[in-house]
Amino acid sequence: MVEWTGVRYADGPTVEVETWIGAPPERVWGIVSDIGAMPGMSPELQSVAWCDGGAGEPAVGRGFTGTNRHPAMGEWTTTSYVIACDAPRTFAWAVTDPEHPSATWRFTLEPRDGGTVLRQWMRMGPAPSGLSIAIERMPDKEQKIVFVRLREHEKAMTATVAAIKEKAERG
Repeated sequence: MVEWTGVRYADGPTVEVETWIGAPPERVWGIVSDIGAMPGMSPELQSVAWCDGGAGEPAVGRGFTGTNRHPAMGEWTTTSYVIACDAPRTFAWAVTDPEHPSATWRFTLEPRDGGTVLRQWMRMGPAPSGLSIAIERMPDKEQKIVFVRLREHEKAMTATVAAIKEKAERG
């Protein structure tokens, strides 16, 4: 299931994907909340590390850096902060600033039919991001730029939840 709202960056456009996983929420939670495992499941995310240098469990307020790579945008590193950590239901983080993020990402887990419905959701903005540079250079193409990036996120998120599903069902 994919939902998009807004076509301009300032509207905070969103995208969401979901899948059913034949594993209990507790097993799925162990995967989605393990930030160190995400680079192997996301096509764009290259590496992740907790800012405090430690390992262990995520907690609200805890920060991590993530390095991403995109063919058109190159490589960049951001700092994100956990804004929701409710095992085994919700894990979310805000990119750059929890109060005014450049993006917000969230996994939600719902028990259903002996397994788990996993949803991954993201919202662009409201703070500027790397996409803002392209929009500033070509303001007449903003809707197309945002639409293309949402499609890229949809494709990447679909691959991520499929990888999580495969790992959780494998046990």
